[in-house]
Parts: sequence; C-alpha cells; structure tokens
Amino acid sequence: MLAVDRRLRILEQVAEDQSIQVGDLAARFGVSEMTVRRDIRRLERDGFLRRTYGGATAHLTRSFDLAFNARALLAAREKRLIGMAATHLIDDVSTIYLGIGTTVEQFARYLPARPDLTVVTGSVVIASLLGTRPIRTVILGGAVRRDELTCVGPVAIATLARYRFDLAVVGTFGVSARWGITELADEDAEVSRVAIGRAARTFVLADGTKLGYAGTAVVAPVDGIHTLVTDASAPEAELRALDARGVRVVVAAPAAATDSAAPAAAADPAAPAAAGEVRAATAATAGRSR
Repeated sequence: MLAVDRRLRILEQVAEDQSIQVGDLAARFGVSEMTVRRDIRRLERDGFLRRTYGGATAHLTRSFDLAFNARALLAAREKRLIGMAATHLIDDVSTIYLGIGTTVEQFARYLPARPDLTVVTGSVVIASLLGTRPIRTVILGGAVRRDELTCVGPVAIATLARYRFDLAVVGTFGVSARWGITELADEDAEVSRVAIGRAARTFVLADGTKLGYAGTAVVAPVDGIHTLVTDASAPEAELRALDARGVRVVVAAPAAATDSAAPAAAADPAAPAAAGEVRAATAATAGRSR
C-alpha cells in the first residue's frame, strides 16, 4: 500500500471512530508501528489529527473537514505544484473569481497578499482561508452544499451579477478538448458558468487525472479556456489537442525538473503559446506566498 493510500485509510478511520491506535493500524496495514507513527506525525503536521499516547484523535471535529482533507491528499504534491505555478502566471489583476476544489484551494494558499486585490469565491473553505489575510474577500452567499461547503443557488448567482472579473480561476471534474470544462453537479456548474461569463480570462487548474474526462454538466466549451495549468502526469495527446484548440497549456514542475521552456514562460506569462508548444512553469519561488 502506498503511503498516501495508507494515510487516507487512517483519516477514514478517524472520521468513523474519532480516534485510532497505532498497534491496531500497524496490524491492519501489515506495516511496523514506526511506519504508522510517521504517518500520524505527517497528518498532525498537516492539521488533520492530534497525536495522543499510543495513537491519535481527530483534530477537526466535523466529518466534512476530514472528508475534504482526505480528498486533498489525492495527488497532493501535484495540486500544490499546480497552485504555486498558477500564482506566477497572473499579472496585475484587480478582481479574481476563485472556484471550488482542492486544487484551487492550493492556488489560494499561495496567492500573494495585496490589499488592492478583490477575490470573490463560492467556496466557504477558500473564503475562510483568505479572510484573515490582507485581501478583500467576498463570499457569494446563498444555499450551502453541505457535502462540499460551496455556495449555490439564486443568491450566489445574484452576487456574481454585481462583479466583473479580470480572471476566473476554476477547478473541474474533467477537462477535454471535446467537452471543455465539465462538472458532476449542475448546481456548482451553473455558478462556474456565470462566473466565467463575467471574466476576461479563465484559468483551469487540473491535475493529470482530470484530463480527457468529462462530467455530466458542461460548464464552458474549450474556447472559453485561456490557460490550463496541469502537471506532468497529464496525457500528452490530450494536452496537444487542447493546445491545437488555442488553449495555453502550462505544465507545473519542480524547479529542478523544468526544461528550457520554463524561462520563456516566466519571462512572458501573458503571451499565448505557439502552436504545438507545451510550457513548463516552475514553483521555485513559492516562498513568497505568505
């Protein structure tokens, strides 16, 4: 079992029982108690658990928090790289719409604080993250989807009507050259549709598992995407198909792994990609995020 899968199982166990024991988990997973203790230390460091003598308890009391953070562990490294890389691609925008999802949350975490920047979001999680920082943060309001903590419905749509956006940054269930941006829930899709319609540009943040897949609700066609930021696991054929449709494709990579395309992307992030070009963006300067 991979470490990330084991940690997901640990979170699931905590969500169900509110506490865990090292010895029980070691026997269940067929690993040493030291391995389980390392997993628990990592989860405590990330704010998911609180260590106790011989085990751990839930640090977050709501089952939603545990479920959301468990999803955040999936492709966690890739999402972090994508979020960091995307913050280096924005220019001097004044108003940004931030969509929902764990990848967009990573973007929010690394977004440089600016008192002249307005961020509008339908995510309660992102609003709580940015609300304590020197960024003007607006939450859409309206009905809240309990399983996702996202604002939906007519009140959320009416709030969007009060703004125009220099940039919309959205996550997605799936993105492809054929169907564009898609979601599973039409309630979330409708909010994203309206936000994208009021934005000058749209960035889609999606790890490689989302490329080539489509949900049931179409958010926007592929020609509504200005830039896609993804990771190196994305299927090459789909990236080239998106590039051929005019989407600027940026592949996030660690600083040591960037190729010769990276300086060009950093030098002029607003310039469109040449035909057939897939750019790499580095997250090397992430230290300026807080």
